[in-house]
Amino acid sequence: MPSDTPTIEAPRLGEPYLLTPGPLTTSYEVKEAMLRDWGSWDDDFRAMTRKMRDQLLALLGDGGKDYDCVPIQGSGSYCVEAMLGSFVPRDGKVLVLANGAYGLRAAKTMEYLGRDFHLVNKGDYMPPRGDEVAKILAQDPAITHVLIIHCETSSGILNPVEELADAAHAAGRKVLIDSMSAFGAVPLDVSRVKYAAMVSSANKCIEGVPGFGFVIARKDEIEAAEGNSHSLSLDVHAQWATMEKTGQWRFTPPTHIVAAFLKALEGHAQEGGVAGRGGRYTRNRDVMVEGMRELGFETLLADRWLSPIIVTFFCPADPKFAFSRFYDLMKSKGFIIYPGKLTVVDSFRVGCIGQMDENIMRQVVEAARATLNEMGVETAAPPQAALDERKKLAA
Repeated sequence: MPSDTPTIEAPRLGEPYLLTPGPLTTSYEVKEAMLRDWGSWDDDFRAMTRKMRDQLLALLGDGGKDYDCVPIQGSGSYCVEAMLGSFVPRDGKVLVLANGAYGLRAAKTMEYLGRDFHLVNKGDYMPPRGDEVAKILAQDPAITHVLIIHCETSSGILNPVEELADAAHAAGRKVLIDSMSAFGAVPLDVSRVKYAAMVSSANKCIEGVPGFGFVIARKDEIEAAEGNSHSLSLDVHAQWATMEKTGQWRFTPPTHIVAAFLKALEGHAQEGGVAGRGGRYTRNRDVMVEGMRELGFETLLADRWLSPIIVTFFCPADPKFAFSRFYDLMKSKGFIIYPGKLTVVDSFRVGCIGQMDENIMRQVVEAARATLNEMGVETAAPPQAALDERKKLAA
């Protein structure tokens, strides 16, 4: 490793950049929007809620006329549970397509709900495919819904949503999508995919802050969901019915977070919507991956499955490398990275989303270069066993 590296610029406001899949680095304008207090029952805030719902639906294009948007307080996992508990009837059964922690979390949610499910666990390396979904559905007529994880952020894999949805619809099943970390940057054409319901979160690709998520679902599916929910607070139909009748949230809303999200939606539109936001994230990924590979790092996934959201790298084999020290040194240079979630090999993740561009990603690479030098790591190449495991599981 060369000893002379460019100076890393200080992050704005003295904060580190969050190279994570959300919470993420937000704009100053988004932060500033939270400096005012709002009355939760006030007409002004009700108008803000209506505007937010309408603007999210507008992202669907012409195909969104049959859909509505229902915000739900809490983290993304609250919204996934709300979707599963509201749209899957108590005698329904879900085919859960998992290739990482969030698919497995959905399966665990089904266990808590006490509702039937069939889990397909593809591990960390590969996506589920349409032919295997079609085969399972043909063998199990009790399955009513198929749950697809749009981007599995534990590995960074971008799953083939259209292919999977086509297999589900061909078998007459309904599609549910966890697009938590992809909606707003990765296309999800509702006229093409025709999902029954989808969930995402305020603090992902729209670049708001944590506090609520939202369900976008067909209106007829929302209406049919009455009485399905296992939970008072996570009942999508009840939340929707109250908002339609009064314009209010049923329980205390995250007022400041909604105000910040509206400002984030403005920025999203100014950047060119889904295409503009996704284009920047894709450039972030490409610049960062190229630079990290030049240092010797290897990605967990083949290029065809790399999402523009977050990328998983194997930890180097060099005995002088310790992730905890690598993390601390990267943070000292202004970049907070993400630990790995793989069960087989040691890894870490670098997010591509948030208020960062390709110039910042070049600084990330230079920070990694300088950090490896400080640690005395000669090469970032992973253990051969990790590469062998990847080859074996991807075969």
